[in-house]
Amino acid sequence: MPLKIAVVGTGAVAASNYIPFLAGQSDVELGLYNRTPEKAQQVAQKFNAVVFSSLKEIADWNPTAVLVLTSETVRYEVTSQLLELGIRRLFFEKPLVATMGQAHVTENDFHKGKALLEKAREVNCETAMIFNYRFFPQSLAAKRIVAERNFGELINVSGLIHFACWSHCIDLIHHFGGSVATITALPGNIERHTYIQDLVDIKAKDVTAAFVMQNGATGTLIGTAGLKWQHPLYELIFCFENGRLHVRDLNGTLEVLDGHHQMHETHTPVRHTSRWDSYQDSFGKSLEAYLDSLRKSTPPPVPGIDGLKELQVEAALKRSIEQRRPVQVQAEFSL
Repeated sequence: MPLKIAVVGTGAVAASNYIPFLAGQSDVELGLYNRTPEKAQQVAQKFNAVVFSSLKEIADWNPTAVLVLTSETVRYEVTSQLLELGIRRLFFEKPLVATMGQAHVTENDFHKGKALLEKAREVNCETAMIFNYRFFPQSLAAKRIVAERNFGELINVSGLIHFACWSHCIDLIHHFGGSVATITALPGNIERHTYIQDLVDIKAKDVTAAFVMQNGATGTLIGTAGLKWQHPLYELIFCFENGRLHVRDLNGTLEVLDGHHQMHETHTPVRHTSRWDSYQDSFGKSLEAYLDSLRKSTPPPVPGIDGLKELQVEAALKRSIEQRRPVQVQAEFSL
């Protein structure tokens, strides 16, 4: 049985990283919608897709799933309409909701995201997230190493992160270590700016945070728009009882210190591909995992609640900055 996949939002990321993969799947029927119909038509002509003139037309098409790839600034409104129309499955770009942009998530974004997922549960709509950084080779290798070797409990996390990767890296911390219990944050004094054509436009002050996870691990994070684009866009160090993992950039080297086996390893991808090839490939792996869950009628690999957990941390960061105090994340922003 074919999968009928509707894509809402046909901007640069969708047209470059999502739609080509979906169009290449033999069992996928592809439908597109953009609030500017001409943009959807241009993409549809290239990939032989159906174009819808309204969200209601999508619902009438009875899609297997709808991928909500709009700007995060309008995702709440679009998703609310789709839920009202009775869509059965929704798949979201990250962050789940960010009405002022990905570098300026607010407490209200968390509450809107929570309301969306509650509404989805009420109408029996399954939700999923992209979080394709989980599918980078170094992330997959790191997860496998932790599972297969005697690394023990996570004891510490530290990170230096460009805001373009911020929500992804918060998700990676959840992916490897679980939920955050308490967080304290401070803002920088200087507003820094990253602008790259139509792909990234972020202007924000740095953020530094210290946190304790529910499993007792501690951590520190620095978020900034000031990292040079040609340098690693994020670096995360996960320290376990018996080992350490250093994960770096979109196609960077994974460094492994294995205390149990007394080994120091590096896992480096072949260098004939660029970081952007790795980036695009991660979308394909994430989408393939999601499509496979649809084919097998199994839960999505990254559920929608993981998007809300990411917003939970960002909302707690903002409250800590505004109120100048530690925030009890799970109590003050319950899921």
